[in-house]
Amino acid sequence: MAITVRNLHPEARADLKDFVQVRDRALPFVIYTPDSLAYDIAHMHTEAHYRPLVAEEDGEVIGTAQVGLVYDSPEPGQGYVNVYVHPERTRRGAGTALIRAAEEYLAAHGATKLYAWVLNEPANRAFAEAHGYRASRSAHFLRLDLAGAALPPLETPPPGVELRTGADFADDPRPLFALDAATVADEPSDVDNEFTDYEAWLRETWHHPLISHELTSVAVVEGRLAAFSLARTDGGIRYGTAMTGTARDFRGRGLAKLAKNDSLHRARAAGFTEAFTGNDAGNGPMIAINKWFGYEVAATEVRYVRELG
Repeated sequence: MAITVRNLHPEARADLKDFVQVRDRALPFVIYTPDSLAYDIAHMHTEAHYRPLVAEEDGEVIGTAQVGLVYDSPEPGQGYVNVYVHPERTRRGAGTALIRAAEEYLAAHGATKLYAWVLNEPANRAFAEAHGYRASRSAHFLRLDLAGAALPPLETPPPGVELRTGADFADDPRPLFALDAATVADEPSDVDNEFTDYEAWLRETWHHPLISHELTSVAVVEGRLAAFSLARTDGGIRYGTAMTGTARDFRGRGLAKLAKNDSLHRARAAGFTEAFTGNDAGNGPMIAINKWFGYEVAATEVRYVRELG
């Protein structure tokens, strides 16, 4: 049957579920729900030109694409297209149709360079290269059996250090915004991001339905926010770390470990049984921390880039 590509219909619950189902089958290491997808569509920054696409075959959604511009980068013209096809519906043309539609859309909105994450498997990499994309850096998905893991024991914070939850900053999360912005700026990446828009951060991060303020842990040193571990959940049994980082002035003191360990213990006590996170392959310190907790690499993805025009 012919493959057709169209916009996702966010008002249709079935469409949201179909999109998430394909994503879960193709990429089961990332927490995603119909509600979070609908929220993203409704609240993404207008300059991102965010546009989820689906590929259908005979009325069945078999492929998805997340498409948009990196609006918070100091370098203009950067876009992203992340395509995932149901693993039992590959080699039918859905991926190619999604790529073509995404590239046309992004080029029309001024994109000159496109980035795509591709699972590190021969068929996937060959597909990306056949469409003009070249390999760049890689990253790992990590999984922890939270129910059965022997987590490091909880430690009493050192003198002058206090552990708080994200919920403690519900009335004024701006200090967390500043800490998140500082740590994101130091993350290894092909694309530089600058968090300068507090209102956008509130919409896209702090108020996101997957973020758990209660399970987010923050290390505070003499009144200054020093490190944090930002938690997200699917409302069921899956827990994920959206970001763990330490302000530059406080690095080398084990504060990221302290915060993340606190969050993991509280997540397990709350009934979560699977924990996920991701690391750039070049982020040695964070990889070491996650191995210390018992995380294992579940899959690796490679970032591909293509120059347009």
